[in-house]
Formats: sequence, structure tokens, C-alpha cells
Amino acid sequence: MRIVMGAQNCGFGPVSELVAVSRPLLGHERVFVGDGVAAVFARRNPDAFDTVHDTGGMTGEAAAEMTGELLRGSDHVISVMDAELVIRSVVARRPVTMVDSLFSFWRLARPLARIHERCVTMPRSGLMAAEEHLTGLSPHERVVAAHLLATHSVVQNFPGVAERAAEFAALDSGLRMHRTGPIVDVEGLRSAAPATGPEHDLLIDVGGFKNFLLDFDVNDDYMRLLHRWLPDLLRDWPRFRRVLVCGGPFGEGRERTVSAAGGTADCRLLRQRELHRVVASTPDHLMAPGLTALHEAIALGRLPMAIHEQHYAHVFTMRALDGTGFGRSGGRFTDVVPDHTLPEDDFAGTASLVGLAGRIREDDGLYARYRRTFNERIEHYVSLTPSQRLHDVQELGRLLGGEPAHAVMTGILGAPRAA
Repeated sequence: MRIVMGAQNCGFGPVSELVAVSRPLLGHERVFVGDGVAAVFARRNPDAFDTVHDTGGMTGEAAAEMTGELLRGSDHVISVMDAELVIRSVVARRPVTMVDSLFSFWRLARPLARIHERCVTMPRSGLMAAEEHLTGLSPHERVVAAHLLATHSVVQNFPGVAERAAEFAALDSGLRMHRTGPIVDVEGLRSAAPATGPEHDLLIDVGGFKNFLLDFDVNDDYMRLLHRWLPDLLRDWPRFRRVLVCGGPFGEGRERTVSAAGGTADCRLLRQRELHRVVASTPDHLMAPGLTALHEAIALGRLPMAIHEQHYAHVFTMRALDGTGFGRSGGRFTDVVPDHTLPEDDFAGTASLVGLAGRIREDDGLYARYRRTFNERIEHYVSLTPSQRLHDVQELGRLLGGEPAHAVMTGILGAPRAA
């Protein structure tokens, strides 16, 4: 079976889940198509795909033509939260599976039944007609529409998923929805056990960072704040002599090393499975609160500490997990500016977080409070005993567990035929 695959170009979360879905599908021909950080991640993990088509640098027309040709030559399409790929697949009359780790996150401005009606009546004659028919749906509503248009919907367990799945079931749309546990690279995580002692004292994982608003040189106040803070981290915490800061902003020639007070922080981008080995071996781990990175840490039996939110989805995640040990101990920008009102909107909320990070970076008083509250959170985190950390890991495992994603995908695609 020839499977064309793509992921929402929003940080490393969606494409890392695509890699987790793709790797076990040996025997199928796995074709990636996409651009931006999704393509960067795919190129960094080439063993997950048989072919990688990076449409970055192409004109919109050329990219659309390439994608359309790949879809027409496919037997099945897998999209991780990329609504446009689902719409294109439906128009190309190819079976498509929509995979989503944020199913309960998407905010709707209109009733689900109205979105369903729009999907039922969407013309399949051509992409332009389909897109025009869906005009007016918000980006979040388009993701929900993609679920309704897809042949199969695979959703990762999280607070609120059961309730939204029940709403979909009440539509009697015929959608085949499957709920899974963590969508992670199980085989890679199993092989991540370190052969030697830790190379680093602390890992800081900032994820892919880049999304619909954030970029490495645009709206990057969060990263600029991080760079201001790293030397102070080394000064405040002598126990962290060897720090690794990993993420998308440090790939493709952007590596750097920060030194202060006899310690160093090396900033670079790792391949996914190399990162798994670092997580497994490093005693302490700070992370931007992305769900995939959290699931990977849990699978390795490691409890990370969440650092301040980059975008609105991180706010959603931390609120949903507020009752857990992980949620209670994480850092938040509201620790620094408690009276800040965050817009309850993906774009506006993210823009507000960017502005807040910029204020803290530029205002010495706010920065001092940021540094102090961050240190308080780290102090609590490093004081946790092994049994307390294990308790919090198991708590998350019980809350977020479910049927293995590979078993679900095998049920959808079937076992590949022997060569």
C-alpha cells in the first residue's frame, strides 16, 4: 500500500506523531509531503519514510500540483492535524485517516451540527469549489471539519476527548472514530535505555517552537527571554554544569553555546531517537508543555517540569492537567504577572504570550520576578524524591493511557502484503 503522509506545520508535535505512526508501517510505501518545521523534522528522521517531498521553496501552485499528484497515486492518506491535506484527499477521492492529539482543544464558534452539514454538502468536484464551500470556518473549525470529512478519525486520549467524541457520535455521521493512548515512537522509546551514565545534568526541551505566529526570527520574544535567562540558570544552579537545550530554533546552523559561572548550556537540535536517549539518561528535565514530548517522557519513566507557555495550546494543556502533580508544579507566566488577562483564542492568546515574554525580557523588575519564580519551581522539582516522581508519572499514565496507536492503525490499514 502506498501511503501519503503529512502533518500540521505547527511545531514538532504533529510531525513527531506522524513519525511515530509511520515507523511501524514497514511493508507499506511511506511518502511524506510538506514544508516548514514538519519537513525539517521529517528530513532529520529519514528512516521513518521511504520518500520525503519537501515543498518548501516551491511556489504555491507547484506545491499544490506535487501534492495533488502524490495523492492521486496513493492508496491511503494519513494526516496529523493537517486539515488541508484531508480536504485535498477527499477531493482526490482517496481514503484518509485524520490523526489528532488535540481533539478536545479545538474551539467552535458554531454548533457541531452546522459544521457537519457543511461537510455533507461540500462539493467533491474540485479543490477550489471545496475550499469556497468551507469559507468562513475558523482554523479550529476546519480541523473539526476534517475529522467529519475523513474516512477514519484517530484521536489521542486527553481530558475532554470522551465528551467531544460523544458529540460526534450523536451526529450519526458514519465517521469511524478510534481513541488511542499516546501516539509515540514505542520501538524507539524501548531502545532508549542509556548504555552509560548521563552526559548532561539538565535537559531543556523547547520543542519545534515555530507555528502560525511564532518563528525563529519573528515573534521570538520567548526565545530571547530564554537566552537572557540561560546564563542566570548556570549562575543560580551550580549543580547544572552541563545543560543541553534542544529544539527547532537550534537546527540548521543555529547551534550555540552559552557559558557562565563554570557551566555551559549547549543549544542544538537532536534527532528524535537521540533525544529519547537523552531524556532517558538525564536526571532533570525541563520542557515546553507539548503533549508528545510529555508522553515520551512518561513512557521513559521520567517526570519533566513544564516551563512557561509558548502558545495558547500550552495554556490549554496546563489547565487540563492542573489537578496532577505535573500540572501543579509547572511554571506559568501567570506566576510572574498574575493580573495578566489572556485572550481565550488560539491566535490572540499566543500573541498575548509573545507580548508578555517581551515585557518580562525588557523590564528588569519583571525579569527578576521571572527568575525568582522559575527558581522556586525548579527548587520544588529537584526536591522531589524518586518515589514522588514515580507517583506523578504513574498518575499521568493512568489519566492519558489507552489502546496503542499502532494497533489502531493496523486495524485501519491492515497488515501489509508480503513482498
